[in-house]
Amino acid sequence: MSLSAIARAVRLEVQRRDGGRCRYCRLSQVGQGTTFHINHVIPRSKGGTTVVENLVLQCPHYSLHKSDKTVAPDPQGATQVLLFHPLRQDWTEHFVMLLDGTCMGLSPTGRATTAALDMNSDLPRMARAFQMALGLL
Repeated sequence: MSLSAIARAVRLEVQRRDGGRCRYCRLSQVGQGTTFHINHVIPRSKGGTTVVENLVLQCPHYSLHKSDKTVAPDPQGATQVLLFHPLRQDWTEHFVMLLDGTCMGLSPTGRATTAALDMNSDLPRMARAFQMALGLL
């Protein structure tokens, strides 16, 4: 779905609510070379609607990896679990951020989400480490 397909008022509300941060890794859009995506937590292909309560700011890298996924295997158990729902679940129960910018999954949901969204690839991990060093994250 293109950005223009989401009503301007809805886009602005999501951006305001999310404070210019990715709801999956907390990276600030400030200083990034790209605009964060506004994505459906529950994809439209799985019945998700285009409303503020189902939309989040998301790093483009994660957006492309998440696609229409809602479940993924926990790398430690290989059982399928629901991905992290950034509007309904507490980030600190599922993740911790290490000083090098690594986003470590603490729960099956956190581990599955980290793996499925490829959250620790070099660019997002280094961007988080840089923002942590600057006190932005």
